[in-house]
Amino acid sequence: MKIGSLDLGHQPLLLAPMEDVTDVAFRMMCKRFGADMVYTEFVSSEALIRHVNSTRQKLHIKEEERPVAIQIYGRDAGAMAEAAVLCEEAKPDILDINFGCPVKKVAGKGAGAGLLRDIPRMLEITKRVVETVRIPVTVKTRLGWDDSSKVIVSLAEALQDCGIQALAIHGRTRAQMYTGQADWSLIKAVKSNPNMSIPIIGNGDVVDAETCKRRFEETGVDAIMVGRASIGRPWIFQEIREFLTYGELRSNTRFEDKKEILKQQIYDSVQRLDERRGILHVRRHLAATPIFKGIPNFRETRIAMLRAENLSDLIAIVDGIHEERFNP
Repeated sequence: MKIGSLDLGHQPLLLAPMEDVTDVAFRMMCKRFGADMVYTEFVSSEALIRHVNSTRQKLHIKEEERPVAIQIYGRDAGAMAEAAVLCEEAKPDILDINFGCPVKKVAGKGAGAGLLRDIPRMLEITKRVVETVRIPVTVKTRLGWDDSSKVIVSLAEALQDCGIQALAIHGRTRAQMYTGQADWSLIKAVKSNPNMSIPIIGNGDVVDAETCKRRFEETGVDAIMVGRASIGRPWIFQEIREFLTYGELRSNTRFEDKKEILKQQIYDSVQRLDERRGILHVRRHLAATPIFKGIPNFRETRIAMLRAENLSDLIAIVDGIHEERFNP
């Protein structure tokens, strides 16, 4: 699959952009396990052009994580174009526009998925950004605002006409948020549309290697984006690639090795932020990881792990967890 001149190979696996998750350390971890392209956290166009330091820090890219996309969001075409220039100066491989974030503080203000209620403005923003930068511009969006307005098939054509070079589709409406099941039938409809020539990237409920393989086969999408299933489980990219290549999982990473990966995430988070904020940040990964499922009488240990306030205590708790009954 190619996005502009960037060749991501056959059936690439992409790490979805996720706020408070896809910082540079996590992107590097997912890259280590085979993610073919990674995305930054959401970057607010308004905050970026106001030079908010915490937002500008999201533009930091390491050469080792390439190819990497910076994702921006906003509702004003002028601000988005100005922010796009600042993003381009950070030298990402791709600039992605977020038209899919469903959370109230974004969509409720008319940005992200909120623009699914204002398609003309969405297309105006897209055109301005495409015309402003030289790097490839892509879009990530949803099926529509709600069940009565699933506009993705016609919207995909309109976005393509604006000059984007790939389209990622999350198989839910904004109204669904992250509930219910992702509907891949409409993603397939977009991919099957003879008027579409740009790569189509599918996203939503890809929770394991078997599901990923099935989605590729059933829809014919060019790439698949993995989001929440990677939280606390960055090795999912390696598992999927093995299954796509060999039809089976070959690495069978040991429980202790997976614990070491989580510990490295803890250390990386503390080093990037500080002890208190780093521990708070990494709790999401510790809470989501599947490696502790099936361990009997784990509730008290889990509570202690998620309440630990200093690095030495947290590492000691993780070190003390043993594989009594492990279901990966």
